[in-house]
Amino acid sequence: MVEGIIPDKDTIDSVTEKAKKTIEDLASGKTEEQKSSAEKPVEATLLSDFDIHLFKEGKHYHLYNKLGSHVMDYMGTEGVYFAVWAPNAEQVSVIGDFNNWDRGANIMASRWDHSGIWEVFIPGAKKGSLYKYFIKSNNGYEAEKGDPFAFMWETPPNTASVVWDLENTWKDKTWLKNRKKKEQQPQPMSVYELHLGSWKRVPEDNFRSLTYLELAQQLPEYLKEMGFTHVEFMPVMEHPFFGSWGYQITGYFAPSSRFGTPQEFMQLIDSLHQADIGVILDWVPSHFPSDLHGLHYFDGTYLYEHADPRKGFHPDWQSYIFNYGRSEVRSFLISNALFWLDKFHADGLRVDAVASMLYLDYSRKEGEWEPNEFGGRENLEAISFLKEFNEAVYKEFPDAVTIAEESTAWPMVSKPTYLGGLGFGMKWMMGWMHDTLKYFSEDPIHRRYHQNTITFSSNYAFTENFMLPLSHDEVVYGKHSILNKMPGDQWNKFANLRTLYAYMYAHPGTKLLFMGAEFGQPSEWNHDGSLEWHLTNEDPHRKIQETLKELNKLYKKEPALYEKAFSHEGFEWVDIMDAENSIISFMRKAKKPEDNILVVCNFTPVPRENYRIGIEQAGSWKEIFNSDEERFGGSNVKNSEEIGTQDIPAHRQENSLSLTLPPMAVIYLKRT
Repeated sequence: MVEGIIPDKDTIDSVTEKAKKTIEDLASGKTEEQKSSAEKPVEATLLSDFDIHLFKEGKHYHLYNKLGSHVMDYMGTEGVYFAVWAPNAEQVSVIGDFNNWDRGANIMASRWDHSGIWEVFIPGAKKGSLYKYFIKSNNGYEAEKGDPFAFMWETPPNTASVVWDLENTWKDKTWLKNRKKKEQQPQPMSVYELHLGSWKRVPEDNFRSLTYLELAQQLPEYLKEMGFTHVEFMPVMEHPFFGSWGYQITGYFAPSSRFGTPQEFMQLIDSLHQADIGVILDWVPSHFPSDLHGLHYFDGTYLYEHADPRKGFHPDWQSYIFNYGRSEVRSFLISNALFWLDKFHADGLRVDAVASMLYLDYSRKEGEWEPNEFGGRENLEAISFLKEFNEAVYKEFPDAVTIAEESTAWPMVSKPTYLGGLGFGMKWMMGWMHDTLKYFSEDPIHRRYHQNTITFSSNYAFTENFMLPLSHDEVVYGKHSILNKMPGDQWNKFANLRTLYAYMYAHPGTKLLFMGAEFGQPSEWNHDGSLEWHLTNEDPHRKIQETLKELNKLYKKEPALYEKAFSHEGFEWVDIMDAENSIISFMRKAKKPEDNILVVCNFTPVPRENYRIGIEQAGSWKEIFNSDEERFGGSNVKNSEEIGTQDIPAHRQENSLSLTLPPMAVIYLKRT
């Protein structure tokens, strides 16, 4: 039997005083070596009265430094301090490989402050120890639970938490410094969405997924070559069921051990930063699964979730909804968001399923939901939580970004909270995505009847800070791959795909593309497989890659494509009315007029000679991009090196250009 030490109030007060003294020493300017030594007791630590006050108020945003398991030297003894919130438990004990999983060996003490937190220091535990909490509720319920704050878990299907630390030597100082320097400046953002387990696999080793370290060797180089500015990882947090893609999380503070240790995940992020690639993490505060070892019914009561199934259970995902009105749950979730930005140097969080949080009647029939206190369908607690989350993130990490996956017309999602918005930095433009894919699925001969579908997004393009997504959700469950959504024979499919991407990069907003789409993978995404990398050796697929490389290069080079991405000042229609020819043309505007770019899209496979475009000022223009170029797999119909305007009126302008429009293609032109 391993003895546990229950920290008493006098001892904690003593340790707290030492922590205060440490802070004073640091402020007084001691040597770096002394500072390094002095910081350890502050980080390690026991909960103070102020911690408890913040926790109860829902304002403790760094709970990961306090709750969970922490290796430390306590009063001269090496061991692990454990702390867990279980207010309705009658008894809690730590069970693990250090005490033969004996429920009676290390019984925890409930704190005297009525916080519901239990704690114990165990000398026999150490880094790498496996453990769980055995919880006996005051209603007779018993369960063995994983640690909600564990930094590491066993590799599924095993379910124990692992005592771990987050010590790491980072080498991304330059990246973080530049990130800070670029804060508030318009930046191009081209995001590659990736599922860690199925990007590449190793055929020689039982077709396993790549590890974090293998990804660190291969992914940065590939993304840099392709020209993407960021990668977005689908949830890396520990999840029991691989087929959930990470969206059913049990270990909110732990990267999945399927691919390596927390430090190895840090090395992956570090390697990306050193290659000038930003990292966005999918974050899931909307729901969690019912697995016994997880958060559900944690202490024999609905602790993290609502007790009322009308507010606490998701019919779509058969999972549980967080109780956003409970202060301690808010502390848990906001601490979790800041944790990934703080300890793992993430550059942003993409928040999943925001719409499901905002509406009480989301996916519910009449009688299955309860209105709010004003009789409305809005979830006031979730709205308040989202605002507080964004405020906390931008206060501590003003150079990071939060992105909402929000599929409704909820107003001001990406506007500041002081203006009444939710406070996100960006919002996925789901309407653009649905309309654009619908339009491109039409046979070109019928597109003349659907002109409004491709132009409608301009009506609301600047109501939010939009990101244009072609995400994983669009290439699963029988929806077909992006390539196979395109109509026609092989030539037409690839020509349509090039046209789609060129139109997407010209449209206002930042960009997101799911892995495999960058080389026109013909099959749907399979999370149990790998991308079909062999196709990149075949001409049509390799040339789609070349198209994306060039688009990413131009996107980063040309200010008109990103400087005013969220403002109507950065966009002007030239011609929206040529439905008969299925052609649209518009100007993307930069701060300097000489950087403006004219975009002309021909959505039919018919080339157009002497097509006239009105231009405000006389001068010469040059084609800087043409998706029909031979190197991209096109028919190589081009305009001459330099095109001069003519004093022939068109589109309400006195001058115009006479252009050759290649078949099923987009061209960008710039003033010379």
